[in-house]
Amino acid sequence: MEKILIAVFAIIGVIALVAIFGLVLAFPIKWCWNYTMPFLFSLHKITWGHAWCLNFLAGCLIKASQTNTNNNNH
Repeated sequence: MEKILIAVFAIIGVIALVAIFGLVLAFPIKWCWNYTMPFLFSLHKITWGHAWCLNFLAGCLIKASQTNTNNNNH
C-alpha cells in the first residue's frame, strides 16, 4: 500500500511540475504577443491562459512536423 501511495504522489508531482513549467513558459509568450501583435496587426491582447494554450498548440505543431532528414541507407 505504501508503494502505491508513493507512486501516486510521484505521478501527481510530475504532472504539477510539468504544469508549472508550462505556465512559466507562457509568460514570455504573453509579454511578446501583447507588446508586438496589437501594434503590428491590431490584434487583441491575450491573458496568461491564452498564452499557455498558444504555447501548448505551438509545441504540438512543431513536434508533429519534425522529420528525420538523416538518410544513411548503407
